Amino acid sequence: MREYINNIKMNDPAMRSAAEVVLYPSFWASGFHFIAHGLYKCRLYWLARLLSQISRFFTGIEIHPGAVIGKCLFIDHGMGVVIGETTEIGDYVTIFHGVTLGGTGKEKGKRHPTVGNNVVIGAAAQIIGSFTIGNNARIGAGSVVVKAVPPGATVVGNPGRVVNYREKK
Repeated sequence: MREYINNIKMNDPAMRSAAEVVLYPSFWASGFHFIAHGLYKCRLYWLARLLSQISRFFTGIEIHPGAVIGKCLFIDHGMGVVIGETTEIGDYVTIFHGVTLGGTGKEKGKRHPTVGNNVVIGAAAQIIGSFTIGNNARIGAGSVVVKAVPPGATVVGNPGRVVNYREKK
C-alpha cells in the first residue's frame, strides 16, 4: 500500500498528502479490481463482473475482472478508461483518461494488448489488438496503436508510428 501511495505522489503533483489517495478513482478501481480478479480466478464470473460494474459506476473506470494488472498501476483522471479481459499490464504503468486497451473483434483467446513495465499511455489513446507494448514505451495522447511497440519507443498519431527511441534512465 505504501509503495502504491508513493507512486501516486511521484506521478501526480496535485497530491498534497498521502491521505488524499482515498479520493482518487484509481485507488478505488484498483482495489475493486483486486477483489474482482480474485473472484474471477475462482471461476465466480458473475460475481466478479457484478463487482467490476459497481466499480465502473462509482469510478468511471472499466476494468474487466479477467485483466492481469501488475503493481502500482496509476490511472490519472481515469474517467472513460476501458481495460479488456485478456489485457496484461506490467508494473508502474501510468494511464490517462479516455484510454482503451481493447480487442479487435469477437475472437476467442488472447485479444487485448500486453503492456510492459514503466509505460505511459496518454489521454484518449486507443490500443487495439493482441500485441505487446514494450517496457518504458510512451504512447502519445490520441494515438491509435494497432501493432507492437518496441521497448523505449515513443508512438504518436493515427495510425500510431514510432517517432523516437530513448534509453532507460
